[in-house]
Amino acid sequence: MINKPIIYQLFPRWFANYNETRKHNGTKEENGCGRFCDINERALKAIVDLGATHVWYTGVIRHATAQYNNPAITKGLAGSPYAITDYYDVDPDLAKNESKRMAEFEDLVKRTHDAGLSVIIDFVPNHVSREYKSLCKPAGVEDLGETDHPEWAFSPLNNFYYLPGERFTMDKDLQGYEEYPAKVTGNDCFTSHPGLNDWYETVKLNYGVYYQGGGEKQFDPIPNTWIKMRDILLFWAGKGIDGVRVDMAEMVPVEFFQWTISQVKKKYKKFIFIGECYDPGKYDSYLAAGFDYLYDKVGMYDYLRGVMSKGWGADGITNQWMQHGDERIKHMLYFLENHDEQRLASGFFCGDGHCAEPAMIVAATLNQCPVMIYSGQELGERGMDLEGFSGIDGRTTIFDYWGVKTLQDWANKGKFDGAKMNESKREIRAFYQNLLTLAREDKAIQKGAMYDITYAQGDGFDKKKQFAFLRHIKGETLLVVVNFHDREQYVKVRVPNDAFVYLGLEGKTQAVATDLLHGGPKQTVNFTPDSVIEIPLQAWKGVILKIR
Repeated sequence: MINKPIIYQLFPRWFANYNETRKHNGTKEENGCGRFCDINERALKAIVDLGATHVWYTGVIRHATAQYNNPAITKGLAGSPYAITDYYDVDPDLAKNESKRMAEFEDLVKRTHDAGLSVIIDFVPNHVSREYKSLCKPAGVEDLGETDHPEWAFSPLNNFYYLPGERFTMDKDLQGYEEYPAKVTGNDCFTSHPGLNDWYETVKLNYGVYYQGGGEKQFDPIPNTWIKMRDILLFWAGKGIDGVRVDMAEMVPVEFFQWTISQVKKKYKKFIFIGECYDPGKYDSYLAAGFDYLYDKVGMYDYLRGVMSKGWGADGITNQWMQHGDERIKHMLYFLENHDEQRLASGFFCGDGHCAEPAMIVAATLNQCPVMIYSGQELGERGMDLEGFSGIDGRTTIFDYWGVKTLQDWANKGKFDGAKMNESKREIRAFYQNLLTLAREDKAIQKGAMYDITYAQGDGFDKKKQFAFLRHIKGETLLVVVNFHDREQYVKVRVPNDAFVYLGLEGKTQAVATDLLHGGPKQTVNFTPDSVIEIPLQAWKGVILKIR
């Protein structure tokens, strides 16, 4: 396993879409759509050059679209990538030749591996589209729901939960869609009449938990859904992918993961599982079940967002890593953007991609845990387009056909040379490239110990606006200091004696400090217990000083 994965999340539908029409609620023919083949060798090389080790291809598995499914229960014309219609197929929109779509995906996997990157795709185990039906399942495979008894509200033999005697309805015209008896909606909505804010386009999968019976778990014998979903994981692992990001893992019983992860890893030893989990109370059980990494959304993400946009004190970052302990922290995935969250540069967050630099330095270098960025983040994409189903919400749409101008300027119609980018975008990308390459290659960041020194600071250091820590491995010491202030600060950083003892550092009255992130002239510093190092920090910037 790579010591510190650097994950680049990529949404193929708009990543390499060069159509600049951008019509509100436009069709695929009007606005275009990126394809597997458009993610070419030049694109992959650029992602490697950025510092990534893994690519998460989001929205690969076939899902509901308005072209193939009832628009009344499809979100947007392009549909939600989390309303799966066939676990054994890929999205036809992403293929140049629809009849060869799986082969085109397999070519992308090979191309990605040849570039030196590992491949992650989504696994969506909690729910499927209301119109799920596999047309591409292997011979002899029984479809989800195929042998269900819809007259039973619950049975571990069923793949879905039912509401016998009730018809599915909504506060809108369902355009001929019929569902009787109604199935339970994906967000654990046990009603035949879900609201428009529910996951109305999806139905909940049944893993043997009798929710309406007090949450009773009927896991012996193994529920039918467990076997089918394990086989789906093995199918995709057999396609050569290297791991999955498990959507809404905490809504699926941990016992299923404990059972299935061990079986997948028995055959594919290096296969990784990344869990979307928002309940810290479940972290240890899901890690014990075999997950390699879990989202640190309600911890580090939420707190860094608070520091950047809500005036929270930077010294509170300490509590976010401390709550996990030395061992669990290695398994927490840090990020500042993904498809669910608002863009850093949006009007709902920072308003400028440059202002994310100190938080991104913390996320990428504080610990050994992996870090992820979302395509466009490294260019300062704002996510403020009015695309269609997705309004002006600070996110790049996952429901519409769209071309993202920031990415198009960088991609330059497949050259991926950034020729059309303005200087501001070039500066942001250069920052991410320097930072992520350091995170991928520097031994102290990859494997070294961390010592948070923010607690030890005194006059000349604003703990509400600055944060500092050390990373150390034998032969290398890094001092990382960031500034969340909107003005340049002249910061005085005290390196406490405790840090020297804990890390086994050797003090030097004449040490040389080199900024690995920005370069520039070397400076001579006094690096001894309780010494103070003076560092000028620009607004919303940080430094990574290598101490020799």
